Amino acid sequence: MENFWGRIKNLKPVRNFLLFLAVMGPGVITANVDNDAGGIATYSLAGAHFGYTLLWSLVPITVALIIVQEMCARMAVATGKGLADLIRENYGVKVTFYLMFILFFVNLANVTAEFAGIAASLEIFHVSKFISVPLSAVFVWFLVVKGTYKSVEKIFLSACFFYIAYVISGLLAKPDWPQVFRQMAAPSGNWNLPYTVMLVGLVGTTIAPWMQFYLQSSIVEKGITREEYKHIQLDVVVGCILAPVIAFFIVVACAATLFQAGVHVESAQDAAVALRPLAGPYASWLFAFGLFNASIFAASVLPLSTAYGFCEGMGWEAGVNKRFEEAPQFFSLYAFMIVVGAGVVLIPRFPLFKVMFFSQVGNGILLPFILIFMLRLINDSDLMGAFTNRRALNIITWITVLVIMALTLLMVVLTFLYPFAV
Repeated sequence: MENFWGRIKNLKPVRNFLLFLAVMGPGVITANVDNDAGGIATYSLAGAHFGYTLLWSLVPITVALIIVQEMCARMAVATGKGLADLIRENYGVKVTFYLMFILFFVNLANVTAEFAGIAASLEIFHVSKFISVPLSAVFVWFLVVKGTYKSVEKIFLSACFFYIAYVISGLLAKPDWPQVFRQMAAPSGNWNLPYTVMLVGLVGTTIAPWMQFYLQSSIVEKGITREEYKHIQLDVVVGCILAPVIAFFIVVACAATLFQAGVHVESAQDAAVALRPLAGPYASWLFAFGLFNASIFAASVLPLSTAYGFCEGMGWEAGVNKRFEEAPQFFSLYAFMIVVGAGVVLIPRFPLFKVMFFSQVGNGILLPFILIFMLRLINDSDLMGAFTNRRALNIITWITVLVIMALTLLMVVLTFLYPFAV
């Protein structure tokens, strides 16, 4: 038997596949967590309000996501350090502190939104938020504080699998597939204000600042080396393709049912409920379950990303594999974000919309700065060695970053001027 496995491992394709499975995780997890409560709400509204006309945008969004995430993976394997760590070492503690300060409050608002998504999804199944939110908070805290990096990553990867609920919901909605593919190839949207706001929102919800910090830190903590770069690169690309595919089916499910029936919805919870008479109870339940899975998934990762970034930026010990005595700031910050995020949702009549509004604007303000730091770092030959961007990739990356920055700025301006435009 040992000789058999020895011969199998000597086969190059099999060996590469086994190596890929060994490093797989950070890229797939990071990209899929971006389909959180806010992302699902955005995709649901895109399909319900505009039908299939915005599906084309998922193609360039996927390309942009791959480019940005691949740069983070390359910096991680080339330097063995997290993004916040590199910013602090190259630009000083003061600059890093301001970035981490903004990131902390933006992510805290996002964590609150995730617990609101947990509450909303389980209320569809008649579970009170006073039960679902505290239990979920305890689960999320216990998962990381009492686990190891390997055990946490396995649970996160398992959560990625349950996004298939949205694929099934999309198929149960019985969309007009020829029309879907026509809109993908030749979009025909009406470029009015609501359409533009939604388009910018789709871009803004896909590439968030926290993703870059989490991806790079998780690759470093997993101990992935330069020799394994090609495999972690594939992990990133796979994740960056899977996440928009899920978004595609969310849009399709809502476009095929809610848009066709002229049903107006204002949230992902509304979409799940409205699907019931149009696509059947199974589609509705799967949609609601997908929202719960995505929310509790993101409620675990977002505080973790914040703890990684803040502690690295301040030069403190960080890592799931550490004990509390070794990294007290890391675990305290993680617990604080969970307690506050869950507690806010339980406050009666709390202005949750304003919290989500703040997180959206904060993401928009912070993202361009993060991207500029990333581009400066990845082109530093002393830091990156052979892993710097090539000229052609630099041109493509700068164009991508400038487009993202322009759309992000537009999103911030439109959000301030027309917060209820969509």
